[in-house]
Amino acid sequence: MPKPNVKQQIVTAGLHLLHSKGFNATSVQDITQAAGVPKGSFYNHFASKEALGVEVLQLYSAAAVQTRGFLLDASLAPLERLRGYFGDLIEQNVAGEFCAGCMLGNFSTELSSQSPLIREQTSLSFAALTGLLERIIAEGQRDGSIAGAQPAAQLANFAADAWQGAVLRAKVEKNRAPLDRFMVMMERLLTGV
Repeated sequence: MPKPNVKQQIVTAGLHLLHSKGFNATSVQDITQAAGVPKGSFYNHFASKEALGVEVLQLYSAAAVQTRGFLLDASLAPLERLRGYFGDLIEQNVAGEFCAGCMLGNFSTELSSQSPLIREQTSLSFAALTGLLERIIAEGQRDGSIAGAQPAAQLANFAADAWQGAVLRAKVEKNRAPLDRFMVMMERLLTGV
């Protein structure tokens, strides 16, 4: 029987708890208890909870793109990839009853003034996602399926910023209306209609 990977257990538990409860509301004890490992094991793998937070953000960001294959599915037209990606995110927020939101947004509001390391990783994660959105938008502008009135970089940054605001508001209001408004406005911006 293979030995459990303690570090992976800690990262998995950390990802779940830090996303659902928040960074400051989650203790190392909470994480190790959820991981089913002794508290001392945490410090064998991480110098601090902040170091775990950085690794969790990296994992979350990579998984966000991979698990939402719409963005990477070159068989779909660029506009369909964007619709599918944001539509999938909306359904996940609805299914989660608007509780967790986006970890990037959560960490931004909770930790940007507390942790330079987490702020830097959050910024890198936003930049990576925005860069991917920009490439897809630019592809759509080249094939004519996305309006070219605004630069792709501007549209991508606006989409990322507006999405974060819509998610935060949906969490507060506990309904999908802000997310639906986001989709309507993004559709208009992208199609020029």
